Amino acid sequence: MAKVIAIVNQKGGVGKTTTTINLSAALGNEGKRTLIIDLDSQGNASNGLGLSINDFEYDIYDVITGACSIKQAIIKTKFKNLSIIPSTINLAGMEVEFVKKMLTDKDFKQNDQLRLKIDEIRENYDYILIDCQPSLGVSTMNALVASDSVIIPVQCEYYALEGINQLLNSIILVQSQMNPDLRIEGVLLTMLDGRTNIGLEVMEEIRKYFKNKVFNTIIPRLVRLVEAPSHGKPVNAYDPTSRATLAYANLAKEVISRDGN
Repeated sequence: MAKVIAIVNQKGGVGKTTTTINLSAALGNEGKRTLIIDLDSQGNASNGLGLSINDFEYDIYDVITGACSIKQAIIKTKFKNLSIIPSTINLAGMEVEFVKKMLTDKDFKQNDQLRLKIDEIRENYDYILIDCQPSLGVSTMNALVASDSVIIPVQCEYYALEGINQLLNSIILVQSQMNPDLRIEGVLLTMLDGRTNIGLEVMEEIRKYFKNKVFNTIIPRLVRLVEAPSHGKPVNAYDPTSRATLAYANLAKEVISRDGN
């Protein structure tokens, strides 16, 4: 049965999509059947794996609103053990759709819809990673309710902890009211430039703040990570010898080991 992990931080530009794509691909290389759910209306995870809107009939909006089954929306990628449910700008209309349903169905629970869909396919995968949009809106709350744990990417730059308390409060809210088993899988340090003092200082600050929740693996700031999505590939397919490939391979091993596998 799949472990469901939300990649979440309401701050943009911290490496959520980069982590979702490359951790998923690394898990696939470790022999783990992995599914990405692109839950960002920008669709960057879908684009980063080489998909365009002409490559699929259904997206995650169709799944959540009941226009198709979740199995119908799954696309097998050309990368090892890796599938994806894509996203489009349609997802931006999900909140409006949910308001309509709440007006006509008093039993409708807007934050529980993704979990109900994922439950139908959990047995088919080892890991399901959800790429969340940079906000704490309805779609991100759906992800938190549906997930077993969260990975929080935090960039090694000034203001790195900005907004983290709000995110942690949202996690506590979900734990107390909707998903008591939700836990923090780990905090991932991203975009480290080891040549700068600020990067090293922020790294120390984050480790003091989150203690043993911080992954040992650190994702460096590398050109290859920036280039790979424009070629529609995870970095391990774009440049198998890159330091970024090694970093995400190590992260995948760390995630697997935390599960006792």
